[in-house]
Amino acid sequence: MKALLLLVAGIGGLIEAVAPRRAVAVWTRACYRNAGEAEPREWVYAAAKAEGAVVAAGALVGLFRLATADDEAVDEAAAEGGRDDGGDEA
Repeated sequence: MKALLLLVAGIGGLIEAVAPRRAVAVWTRACYRNAGEAEPREWVYAAAKAEGAVVAAGALVGLFRLATADDEAVDEAAAEGGRDDGGDEA
């Protein structure tokens, strides 16, 4: 589930970084009643692009850590003889 959320966040961040004007337009229509009257300033697009890049990079780092953590847990379990519960078997 965590990997799916990271993937969705990464895709959303990538879209926002690649097409900031479209992303701002979509969010403006979703958040305001009179979206046609709202006109964002020019810096909003640069901020949206930066935000998208940070979200996409964070999602990539999270997915990488999640993938490597699973590999390490499997390697440790194999090194301990296949037991991953940490207790004695009776």
